[in-house]
Amino acid sequence: MQIIATLVSIAALFSYINYRLLKLPSTIGLMLMALCLSLLILILDQFGMGLAPMAEKIIESLAFDDVLLHGMLGFLLFAGALHVNLTDLARQKWVILALATVGIMISTLLVGLGAWWIFSLLGFKISFIYCLLLGSLISPTDPIAVLGILKKAGAPKTLETKITGESLFNDGVGVVIFLVILGLISGDAELEVSEVLVLFAFEAIGGILFGLLLGAIGFYMLRSVDQYQVEILTTLGLVMGGYALAEIIHVSAPIAIVVAGLMIGNHGRLLAMSEQTRGHVDTFWELIDEILNAVLFVMIGLEILVVSLGADYLKAGLLMIPVVLLSRLISVGLPIKVFGRFREFSPRVISILTWGGLRGGISVALALSLPKGDERDLVLTVTYCIVIFSIMVQGLTIGRLIRR
Repeated sequence: MQIIATLVSIAALFSYINYRLLKLPSTIGLMLMALCLSLLILILDQFGMGLAPMAEKIIESLAFDDVLLHGMLGFLLFAGALHVNLTDLARQKWVILALATVGIMISTLLVGLGAWWIFSLLGFKISFIYCLLLGSLISPTDPIAVLGILKKAGAPKTLETKITGESLFNDGVGVVIFLVILGLISGDAELEVSEVLVLFAFEAIGGILFGLLLGAIGFYMLRSVDQYQVEILTTLGLVMGGYALAEIIHVSAPIAIVVAGLMIGNHGRLLAMSEQTRGHVDTFWELIDEILNAVLFVMIGLEILVVSLGADYLKAGLLMIPVVLLSRLISVGLPIKVFGRFREFSPRVISILTWGGLRGGISVALALSLPKGDERDLVLTVTYCIVIFSIMVQGLTIGRLIRR
């Protein structure tokens, strides 16, 4: 409880400073200040202050990967899906499906190949399948950090829908691919293509079907009452109970919650809620989204205290940044070029999708969830370098790119 109180207090203080002084996009400003705090702790530690070991112990006890993957993620995905227009999403469904599935697979393979080559050049002895694991955890993009910037920059609605839809669904797909590859490494799954495909299909398709069931149950419950307190509690129970049950029955919990969120956000809000309830529900989930995002990006900034900052690891991380960007360019460029034969796209859509594909908390959490060892230290440091560059550099310049 004390750790949670500390995190929320730090997030509140940083939000105030960012609003009054820095005036950066909220998530970027909070992470920047958290990074500065972490670096200050490390610098003071060099002068014998002894703060770093104590801070590391607190950060490790927080279990960032568990908190995000089995706690915060369901709330964030539901809040994100709640305000996505299903009609707009349906118009872009095939493009989004291609980007969130084929695009993720292409990116995973290309990042894995690039990592294997770079790690070999630097003298790291790491297997190719571990490089693929890095590709799977760094390929999902984060909708949280970029959506506010897109709206302020006046991005076309179709482009905003593509980025939002892809980000919401590729989180779930990326986690499924990650779990499949991790199962192969740990020996929990057989190295046979047929079994891998069955496992992937069960997780992904099962997540969609379970999400539809959750959405239908939630819709029926919301339609049968007219009291906003009960209806807010119903959506809260839907997210928490649905996410937990999805993990128990081994279907993709992120995909299930996204599907349920889309159903409640469209049919539920319009057909099962009064105007007063709709306003209260929207306000509640916007507040949940803002608070959790603030805490999440503070946690990302503080997690640098548990990352190995060796020179070779940092060099690998810096070299992997252009590899990830090139992989992103190819993985979004190929589907867009194919669909471009049948439909029109916004100008510079490939460039914006490439540069706007920010990485965030999910990548860090997946890296932290790996078994301890040299491979984990290398993957975690490389992941952290890519995430920091993504949010601090791409996040601060994507708005300018869209306006140009």
